[in-house]
Amino acid sequence: MRRISATLLCGLILANVLFIPLFAQDLKSEFPVKGYHETAPRINDLVHTKLDVRFDYKKRYLYGKEWVTLRPHFYPTDTLRLDAKGMEIHTIAIIKNGKSVPLHFSYDSLSLNIKLNKIYQPEEAYTLYINYTSKPEELKGRKNNEHGLYFVKPDGAEKDKPTQIWTLGEPENNSAWFPTIDKPNQKTTGEISITTLSKYTTLSNGRLASQKNNADGTRTDTWKMELPHSPYLFMMAVGDFKIYKDSWHGKEVSYYMEPKYAPYAKDMFGLVPEAMEFFSKTLGVDFPWNKYAEVVVRDYVGGAMENTTAAIFGGQSTKRELIDSWYNAGIEHELFHQWFGDYVTAESWSNITLNESFADFGEIIWLEHKYGKDAADEHVQQGLQNYLGSSDARTKSLVTFYYKNPKDPFGITYSKGGRILNMLRNYLGDAAFYKGLHIYLTTYAFKNAEVPQLRIAMEEASGLDLNWFFNQWYYGAGHPELNISYKWDDTTKTETVYLQQAQDGIPFVLPVAIDLYAKGSKERHKVWLRNKADTLIFKAASKPDLVNVDADKILVTKKTDNKTLEEYIFQYFKAPLYLDRDEAIEVAAKNQSEKGARKVLIAALKDKFPGLRLKAIGVLNMKHEDIRNADDDLRNAAIPILIELAKTDTNTQVQAAAINTLSVLKDPVNMNVFKQALNSQSYLVAGAALNGIIQLDPTLGMTYAKSFENDNEGALTQAIISVYATNGGEAQWPFVYNHYKEANFQDQVHLTMRFAGMIGRLTQPKEVQNGIDELKQLGINYKGSGAAPYMIKFLNTIKEQRAKLNDTISAKAANDAIQQINDAK
Repeated sequence: MRRISATLLCGLILANVLFIPLFAQDLKSEFPVKGYHETAPRINDLVHTKLDVRFDYKKRYLYGKEWVTLRPHFYPTDTLRLDAKGMEIHTIAIIKNGKSVPLHFSYDSLSLNIKLNKIYQPEEAYTLYINYTSKPEELKGRKNNEHGLYFVKPDGAEKDKPTQIWTLGEPENNSAWFPTIDKPNQKTTGEISITTLSKYTTLSNGRLASQKNNADGTRTDTWKMELPHSPYLFMMAVGDFKIYKDSWHGKEVSYYMEPKYAPYAKDMFGLVPEAMEFFSKTLGVDFPWNKYAEVVVRDYVGGAMENTTAAIFGGQSTKRELIDSWYNAGIEHELFHQWFGDYVTAESWSNITLNESFADFGEIIWLEHKYGKDAADEHVQQGLQNYLGSSDARTKSLVTFYYKNPKDPFGITYSKGGRILNMLRNYLGDAAFYKGLHIYLTTYAFKNAEVPQLRIAMEEASGLDLNWFFNQWYYGAGHPELNISYKWDDTTKTETVYLQQAQDGIPFVLPVAIDLYAKGSKERHKVWLRNKADTLIFKAASKPDLVNVDADKILVTKKTDNKTLEEYIFQYFKAPLYLDRDEAIEVAAKNQSEKGARKVLIAALKDKFPGLRLKAIGVLNMKHEDIRNADDDLRNAAIPILIELAKTDTNTQVQAAAINTLSVLKDPVNMNVFKQALNSQSYLVAGAALNGIIQLDPTLGMTYAKSFENDNEGALTQAIISVYATNGGEAQWPFVYNHYKEANFQDQVHLTMRFAGMIGRLTQPKEVQNGIDELKQLGINYKGSGAAPYMIKFLNTIKEQRAKLNDTISAKAANDAIQQINDAK
């Protein structure tokens, strides 16, 4: 590494201000560790970004004018680098005394390197004018979710799809539609003037400052964002949206929906003001922006995005569809980002856990507040299992400076990171934890932060040293793999608990709560695990009925707990938490021939929490051919409960699961239950009922299916396709074909076997070939997801069927489709 004295360095600064960025680049080039991503240097700071944009729908271009104000961060400089991806740059000038003075610049399709008109000092702000054309769909070497700006149906070619424009900036994609320093450690105020056809509605960050009707049938809407935020959080949405206006403490809360879905805006987003109130009170920091809007767009490539004051979502539903959603904390996830990510922003993508882990944690506390601790704990457990099953679980840390793409550090920050925060909350207690968050938010408001600054805020609040916690959970990879076993010594009246950490590497330090249940009472012990093998000895008057390790069910760990069936049975009925009961159901499901296990499963069918009722239904062994006499007892005890759940359960997922399980029995006595359920407003319940009727009377099922053709979604659509594909013919093919074609990938996978079977029976070669083409496209489009072998298998069957029917053209089409799937890259 090159060394230089402080005196010489000062002289070089005075002699040539260009030396500072060059020197920084030189140091970076000599950095000894390959793949390390340093924080983006702040040579210039964004101050204000003003945009004037209009669109060419036919070409899918944005024509932009930008006035961007900056100032040197610390060192004087006469150069500026801006990110600008795939643009055509027409003019770059500096605004001087109200006039534009052209500047020299170079451009390599990704970065603008601009020579300023003079050396600017840190206290001097300057404004550039840039005239440019954004061509997002002509970007080379970038994935579809990296275009930044998207046009939906601009040419009107796609039936039943609205024309829209929307943006997706994270991580560094907004520089595909306006030049900027596209790094999270930059903050800027903003102003966007959007000119579009008068019939369209616009949305952007901040407030709608003005609207101006133009003589050419367009309108210019100007949105002003008067508080600073990072460039990746800039957004636009343009389209035929209806606006439902709500409020929170006098601030506008609005929901932008397609006209078809506008009547359901309150059903989708109506809990937002309540969530704003809950988060504001919990954090001790009121919602920090002037407004909050949600907009739902078509073909969104990001799921949802927390743009400041204006979140974008990619899915919308009718009231009937929402009945089956139970609860979905995704809306609250984006809302919590308005504090964690927008108000205080991760200083670099390496620290993205400060954004995404908190948003995931926001889901947990919202579910606990609104739906109860069982709902939150179920969400925690589902996320934990997602993390433990991920390929990155053992190798990636929450904070990483080594990555190829800015999206790489995101990975486990959701599922692992949210649970790490929940664990820290449990360790510190709510009062200290939320005091720490309050300190963090108020200290770094409208600024950027790194993980050590979160630690310092938590230490200030609690008075505890937390280096051990942050070092192992944020900077270390992996998790403990606990193997737990027990031994009771009646002579010494001691219970010994053996805890082994089986993971590679050093042991984790774990504060753990252990509950001992004996003779109707519970005694809690708080212990620390510090070694690969810890032995804990507890005195007890009699053998405990249960030793419940990690009694708060809070540890981020893969656990092997060697309790007996009897202990798990006791745990279901006496331990209080969701995961206590969930674990017991898991064990009981594997021991259905045991009387105690059957008792747990029958009780679980009536559990207070619908998620566990659903789980219990799912593990029941109800098929005659698979059971012995002991299972008959379970089956006979379960059937009346299942019938009652099918009729009256308040949760439609539980209702539908009960109906589907009764369908397996093929017992005509349940026909009336199925017919009654057909009247449900739930598509899930009606779909399950139709499947039940099909099992008993396919002809009647066909009749009912036809009555639902004009109003069906989700499970009901799948049930109709199932009955048509199995029992229908040419008359039913248009419904099956069109719905299969429009279904999402997951639904197509579920329907493919029946869809392919129907193709083999059709009489019209043209229809056969249309079906073959759909299977081919599925095999090609999702080859990377493993779809190809399955599509080829079905196409081979179709080829044989068509050959037997002397339909040589269709047989050849199937063979050609197989070849094209094999050839696809």
